Amino acid sequence: MLRQRILTALVLVPAVIWAVLQLPTQQFAALLAVLVLMGAWEWSNLAGLRTPLARVLYVLFVALALWLAWWWHGQAVARLILFLGFIGWLLALVWISRPDFARDNDPLKAVAGLWVLVPAWLGLVLLHGHPAIGPRLVLFLMVLIWVADSGAYFAGRRWGHTKLAPRVSPGKTWEGVYGALAACTLVALLGAWWMEGTPRQLVSFLLICLVTILFSIAGDLLESLMKRQRGVKDSGQLLPGHGGVLDRVDSLTAAAPVFVLGLYWTELWTVL
Repeated sequence: MLRQRILTALVLVPAVIWAVLQLPTQQFAALLAVLVLMGAWEWSNLAGLRTPLARVLYVLFVALALWLAWWWHGQAVARLILFLGFIGWLLALVWISRPDFARDNDPLKAVAGLWVLVPAWLGLVLLHGHPAIGPRLVLFLMVLIWVADSGAYFAGRRWGHTKLAPRVSPGKTWEGVYGALAACTLVALLGAWWMEGTPRQLVSFLLICLVTILFSIAGDLLESLMKRQRGVKDSGQLLPGHGGVLDRVDSLTAAAPVFVLGLYWTELWTVL
């Protein structure tokens, strides 16, 4: 298993970095849409849609939502979609704290896939299309999440005692959260130094990064809850040793809309 994980990562990571840095935004959006639709197929199973026809229709519905978001993604509409995604993740925090709330509510789980997938796709596309440093911002966000995940893993393994959400993901601890925030702070400080902004802008950027990581943990927990209630270990089998698409991007689905919305709200979007 470990060998498979390493081999997959050796292929996947360079491919992702190349796509982020080299593809024009329109092509990046199309490639990302394919991955999102793969995630929609996996989510349809986690949501309890059991027949192939129902799952295909669900994927087509998500595809329609992506198409509408693309054609209507003027600034006002884009902010509305990101805001709705943000509200969705606030509701997800309540859901995670009460895991039995929607245990048998498959329609609600299916609807939840929309706020998980569509705002994340739009947020990453908007971020990539930033007129000055778009691809580098996308890569920064990914690195931020990767480093925070590593910080959470090592801190949790070394000091973890207090369970974060034992009924959702028994292995996660509050000490892991603190490790993620500490690792995130280091990366955010480097990013702030790279920005060369005013002290107020640097503080705003640091806060955005910290809040983004907190929501990325919610993204991880929500998918863990969906898998636990569906009785599966992984969302899919597409990536050997890593599971499915959702297993690799669960943190990013929550982080992307929050990060971009934070840049809009603090007006950092216009000064980067």
